[in-house]
Amino acid sequence: MNHTQALLPQTSLRIAAAQAQPVSGDVTTNIARTVELTALAANAGAKLVVFPEKFLSGYEPGLIAGDPAKYAFDANDARLEPIRNICRQLEIAVIVGAATHGEGGLHISSLVFSRSGEQLDPYHKQYLYSSETKIYRPGTQGRMLEIDGWRLALGVCYDSGFPEHARLAAVNGAHAYLVSALFSVKTGYHQLRIWFPARAFDNTVYALLSNHIGTTGGWATCGASAIWSPSGDVVAEASREREQVITALLDPAVLADVRERETVLADFNARGEATTGAYAVQSLD
Repeated sequence: MNHTQALLPQTSLRIAAAQAQPVSGDVTTNIARTVELTALAANAGAKLVVFPEKFLSGYEPGLIAGDPAKYAFDANDARLEPIRNICRQLEIAVIVGAATHGEGGLHISSLVFSRSGEQLDPYHKQYLYSSETKIYRPGTQGRMLEIDGWRLALGVCYDSGFPEHARLAAVNGAHAYLVSALFSVKTGYHQLRIWFPARAFDNTVYALLSNHIGTTGGWATCGASAIWSPSGDVVAEASREREQVITALLDPAVLADVRERETVLADFNARGEATTGAYAVQSLD
């Protein structure tokens, strides 16, 4: 069966985007802040919360490249135990940005924690910005998460600028597209206000952006984290400058209605257009 024709979710799902300013190089403080904001999201009814790109260290390419053992993470990193614990305690899934290191080198990644506190395989950013190619290696595989019947595809920042990235997720059955990012004051706000409604509407998926506030890695960031509906409308939006957790309810009736009226995804599939790239699917339940 084609993924675009797979069963739609049957129940609603509340998700959250957290935006904050990380403390440069202070992994312990940033993990503690992740835990605090995760608790806020859970108290608001969210079953999943997304944090910005490389939030656990700050964006900070120089620091990370200079001391990967200190500022990047691996799958069994003991420093992440507070995040695993809050997931278990409040039964909420967490996606948080961090640099990761392995045999293949450094990646810009989304760390993934299930509602039971299990740390799943990370997603590695596939489209690197020009300055990032000097330090990091691109990921080669998409990642799809399943929770309460919803299929949620992951992206990191520049990924969202490429229509093919979100389209491949949708063709592989995504109902939502979740992106951790750093968008800047100068050009980033303009970009995100074009890219995210387009990614949502072109693929009839919900889209979520979690962005930084303040300055990190030398970039002045623009906040404005938001969640868009499958018709490209803003459902929830954070401020440009203030730490904030926003939530939105993903509604299966809305998804079904938009997909019935806007058939771009089904029509794309009907043409038999070629799509490339592998997708790994993991459960957050």
